[in-house]
Amino acid sequence: MDKKKIEKAARMILEAVGADLTKKDIASTPKRVASMYAEVLSGQNKNPENELEVILEEKHDEIILLKNIPLYSMCEHHLLPFIGKASVAYIPDKRITGLSKIARVVEVLARRLQVQERLTAKVADAIMKKLKPKGVMVVIEAEHLCMTMRGVQKPGAVTVTSVVRGVFRSNQKTRQEALGLIRN
Repeated sequence: MDKKKIEKAARMILEAVGADLTKKDIASTPKRVASMYAEVLSGQNKNPENELEVILEEKHDEIILLKNIPLYSMCEHHLLPFIGKASVAYIPDKRITGLSKIARVVEVLARRLQVQERLTAKVADAIMKKLKPKGVMVVIEAEHLCMTMRGVQKPGAVTVTSVVRGVFRSNQKTRQEALGLIRN
């Protein structure tokens, strides 16, 4: 990531809106903005599958659910955050990973310029590809600051996206069980 270029761009934006860059409180803002973008977009070039590892070969064939994983991502349309939580369910086909590994997949993918719909699908796809489970369900609920701070200005509006793969798509009963666990 080119932090110097980000710093220059932040300086130009501040100048364009009339901020006084000689003021002590604002003088370091371009550098802080560059560091912030490097942090919040740190997943841009990472492979989320590298976060997953098979830790057990187990005969567990029931739902494993990690719910309410906090997430912070950046809308690629307005460069404003969307903030929410992800719930990820999967049914292993012998391969089980650590729970923190699921949260790390969400984290890596959320730390990109993103749209929520793509983020939801990418989480499911990474887990399907690496663990080869019987199925995956991902539900993300988030508030988009591009809708809260500007435009329609509707604070509290929550966008919900879901992606289902494998048995969660083909078996309505299994899908409903997972959704029930997520809701409770």
